[in-house]
Amino acid sequence: LCTLEMHRALPIETQAKHLFATELINEVIIANAYASEEELKQLSMLNSERLTFNVELYNTISELERKIVLEEPHFYRGDVSDYLIRSTQSRVKYKQEEFKPTYTPNIRRGDILIENELYGQYKGELQIALRDMENSGKTNVVGHIVKEEIFLLDYLEPWGKFAFLIK
Repeated sequence: LCTLEMHRALPIETQAKHLFATELINEVIIANAYASEEELKQLSMLNSERLTFNVELYNTISELERKIVLEEPHFYRGDVSDYLIRSTQSRVKYKQEEFKPTYTPNIRRGDILIENELYGQYKGELQIALRDMENSGKTNVVGHIVKEEIFLLDYLEPWGKFAFLIK
């Protein structure tokens, strides 16, 4: 059952993520008599304390970049920017690794980014774009948050934990 009008066309999983992200509720009750087994399974796997974005990864992503996106823990650094959400631990952990330039188109809101070796000390850092911007060629675009979940970026707070799941 739709709680907010803006949820009407959204997947049930995204609706619940939004409710948890507002930090106004801590329990979701499903009033939809026709919730599918798959929807119930998706909801049961949600972590209300970590915002998990459904994503599409591009075929240009390296194995190491894939590991960083899907397996490493992420949190939004406290020094906030209007342009990027930065998760910096991967640049520390993988500073000895190579991050060759791969797919470097202009950046769109919701893009998942990993700085390549042209960015020096920042290579390996994972970021999420909050605004469209030009790509200098130093940033690999490795994937994108699914369009129905991009609005959830507005609810991620500094020091907040987040993760990605291939959809």
